[in-house]
Amino acid sequence: MKLVTYLYDGKEAVGVLSEDGVVVHPLPFADMNTLIEAPREQLLAAAEAAQDALPLSAVTLLAPIPLPRQDIICLGMNYRDHLTEAANYDSAFAKERPVTVYFSKRVSQAVAPEGFIECHAGLTKRLDYENELAVIIGKTVRDVKAADAADYIFGYTIVNDVSAREVQTSHKQFYFGKSLDGFTPMGPCITTADEIAFPPALTLTTRVNGELRQNSNTELLLNSIAEIIEELSSGMTLLPGTIIATGTPAGVGMGFDPPKFLKPGDVVECSIEGIGTLRNTVR
Repeated sequence: MKLVTYLYDGKEAVGVLSEDGVVVHPLPFADMNTLIEAPREQLLAAAEAAQDALPLSAVTLLAPIPLPRQDIICLGMNYRDHLTEAANYDSAFAKERPVTVYFSKRVSQAVAPEGFIECHAGLTKRLDYENELAVIIGKTVRDVKAADAADYIFGYTIVNDVSAREVQTSHKQFYFGKSLDGFTPMGPCITTADEIAFPPALTLTTRVNGELRQNSNTELLLNSIAEIIEELSSGMTLLPGTIIATGTPAGVGMGFDPPKFLKPGDVVECSIEGIGTLRNTVR
């Protein structure tokens, strides 16, 4: 299933997309977090019983989880080619990666598909994009081994981990430079885990104003999704609705010579096979 959060007649609701992607069937859950927490049998029964249908053109898609209950857990330098380009850009990014790089990203409200990325002109001149496969946890996780990790995944979405590079590097850590308002576009949907073979090997591309910038595959993750869930859950309880952004491959703006940072009016299209395209404009 492809699940969405949408606005219709002034009200926020959740639904499931038709197989052809042109119709939304409303579902009887208060919001996406409530849906994720519901027993799977209840979700399947609700989707099967859904009779009402709204043309996708009649609704406004929101981020699938507009208000995450916790910060997003992010991985840095989880593709080897991005590790190289980052180190070439600034010595603040380590050339060696002996352990997994984790950080969190504050989200007051996730940006909708077709929504706007705030440029924060008074704070940054080095605005960058990062297309990432995001894992949505579906059940409480603690002390889970990699072999069983897939059982705890609800689904997948796309997160554009927008970054203010000079803020990120000057503070010697990632949190502030990645947590500004409007820095978390998400969507366009959550594709449930049963729709994607595990581990995901999905084509990932990013275009800026139509120019192909990133072109990779999620099978190239240095730390696999199963390893990530095992490591995190060894000492941290992961709750339903937890979002884990798994890192970005090469081709971000800072990786070019000269760099290709974003500016107002730029259109960023982050696509991942099996999920769709997250399209946002900088303003």
